[in-house]
Amino acid sequence: MMRRYSKVTAIVVLAVACLGGSPRANAAPDPVAFVTALGTQAIQVLGPQVSEERRLAQFRELFRDDFDVPRIGAFVLGRYWRIATPQERQEFLRLFQEYIVQAYSARLGQYAGQPFRVLGSRPAGDEIIVRSQVVRNDGSAVTVDWYLVNDGGRLKITDVYVGGVSMKVTERDEFGAIIQRNGGRIEPLLAALRQKVGAAN
Repeated sequence: MMRRYSKVTAIVVLAVACLGGSPRANAAPDPVAFVTALGTQAIQVLGPQVSEERRLAQFRELFRDDFDVPRIGAFVLGRYWRIATPQERQEFLRLFQEYIVQAYSARLGQYAGQPFRVLGSRPAGDEIIVRSQVVRNDGSAVTVDWYLVNDGGRLKITDVYVGGVSMKVTERDEFGAIIQRNGGRIEPLLAALRQKVGAAN
């Protein structure tokens, strides 16, 4: 399961590739402007002329600055987060971030620069959903919903929905299956992530 990515993840890769890229620190704290800024920078830094090393560095910055990694990581581990030791939680978040960065950045070149537009935003409890649309090379459109929270005056991404399917739910199902196959122990998941992350370096 760690050797391949689901179809949903592949579509999310497309979405992040087209809309990814950390906005400048002085970007307006408006959800629509936030996502628009992401897409504008993606065109500049994720094109085919960009080296793999720079692409990885860009995505590390993206996930560190603009994604709520602790919240996403806790959700992905689900009930296992509560039984994980502080050391296991810390290592998981570190490995999880690098795993996502490597998995997504590996496919960026073919998607960067494709047309996209932001359609609007709406509140959803404590979150804000920004709806966008990516137009692929074959002319078909992919609807991408970005879930944002206001973290002390700074917008953070908590999830990405593509066609109604959640990125973090997909990862939770994958990681949860690994833990279940190993008697509810978290260490085998950490070992699998270490191997995956290390093999890509």
